[in-house]
Amino acid sequence: MSQHIAKPRTTAVILAGGTGQRVGLSIPKQLLKIAGKAVIEHTLTTFEKADSIDEVIVLMAQGYVPDVEKIVAKAGFTKVTKVIEGGSTRNETTERAIAALGEGLAEGEDLNVLFHDAVRPLLSQRVIDDCVAALERYQAVDVAIPSADTIIVTRTHGEDGEFITEIPDRSRLRRGQTPQAFKLSTIRRAYEVAAGDPNFQATDDCSVVLKYLPDVPIHVVAGDEYNMKVTQPVDVFIADKLFQLASTAAPEQNGEEAYRKLLTGKTLVVFGGSYGIGKDIAELAESYGATVYALGRSTTGTHVENPEEVDDALSKAYAETGRIDYVVNTAGVLRIGKLAETDNATIEEALKVNYLAPVQIARSAYKYLAETQGQLLLYTSSSYTRGRAEYSLYSSTKAAMVNLTQALSDEWAGDGVRVNCINPERTATPMRTKAFGQEPAGSLLSSEAVARTSLDVLLSELTGHVIDVRQQDPTADAARASGFEQALASVLDRQDGV
Repeated sequence: MSQHIAKPRTTAVILAGGTGQRVGLSIPKQLLKIAGKAVIEHTLTTFEKADSIDEVIVLMAQGYVPDVEKIVAKAGFTKVTKVIEGGSTRNETTERAIAALGEGLAEGEDLNVLFHDAVRPLLSQRVIDDCVAALERYQAVDVAIPSADTIIVTRTHGEDGEFITEIPDRSRLRRGQTPQAFKLSTIRRAYEVAAGDPNFQATDDCSVVLKYLPDVPIHVVAGDEYNMKVTQPVDVFIADKLFQLASTAAPEQNGEEAYRKLLTGKTLVVFGGSYGIGKDIAELAESYGATVYALGRSTTGTHVENPEEVDDALSKAYAETGRIDYVVNTAGVLRIGKLAETDNATIEEALKVNYLAPVQIARSAYKYLAETQGQLLLYTSSSYTRGRAEYSLYSSTKAAMVNLTQALSDEWAGDGVRVNCINPERTATPMRTKAFGQEPAGSLLSSEAVARTSLDVLLSELTGHVIDVRQQDPTADAARASGFEQALASVLDRQDGV
């Protein structure tokens, strides 16, 4: 009878020893905030959610261990068991990790280990799972993607500069990423052999195995174009935008009962709740047990451009229920026309309703949401990424909602208040019908679909995100496209939407 052999535990080692000098920062780049959270928090979240990862340890830049410990405690990462100080070099940091991993292991016991750069926060679950699966067969695993660029080899000739000496065949070239995965016994042995080399120096761990354990094959797992490393100033901008685009869909709740459990006893205030998306959100949340205040000019006489009326509406909801968990603002006006031909009253209305009202709502709602660690949900338009002729007022105020979302999510993160922004493509609402008349059936999103996604966002832990809501193309193989790929496609379509 064959004896069952338990699978080895898998530990992720987050290498966070960088200083941020290349990004021009006075703090380590892994503590830089992107999409409302520190880069390292995004990375740790990915591993926390990975079913194939049992434990996480962090090797942090010298002097910044307490900063990571605070992030771990606040986020409630249960898999992070150690945060220790890294070394002065990549090699030294890995050696410290190997020593820490060996503590408490029984004789002959082995581990799966994934070494991952903290400043690669866009790692996918697929890559993690593929690395762990590959360790069932191989002792060393790397992650890489094909090189889209031609790589040249150069040599410097004095003051004349560099000259090409070789152009390798691009078809065989790959760009290395992380994680790099190993059996602990293998990477430990590689470093033990390397310690005997007085000239030992390496920038990654697979190269240590390749050089000092040449008989150990290193399997390559297909990486991901989005698994970028935040190293240069432009990377900060790109990563932030990718995080915006990543949330093409909020995490759906698991069945009707989950909605009821999460919403029963909660208070939701919806500005712009008279019709369209706002009305649908109010009715949906109420059907799941929430106490809802649906406010609008035509129903409750609430003018969002009047700060006193906003204050009164929120204080009334709080006085009657003792809490406010969610505040939603779907109120807006769409005025189309050339700016030079637009009168002052129209300009003032657009600015008051589309910009100043959300600002006032946010300011008034803050104290209530801080008490419940709730969420503020705003709305933008698909035209926010590129202003178009005759939409100058609308597009610019909707772009402001994105910046307001990101700023407040950062500003309020310490109080546990989440702020997100919904970006629906063209949606069938009374406001749109008034502006464009009747449009072809099936060409618009339903307001009910946007409301459902809005509710999912409210019930999620997301913050600082712009969540795209798009019609699903039944002919497309959506399962094959990642969230980033879908989002990228949406960018190309956006010049069409309002």
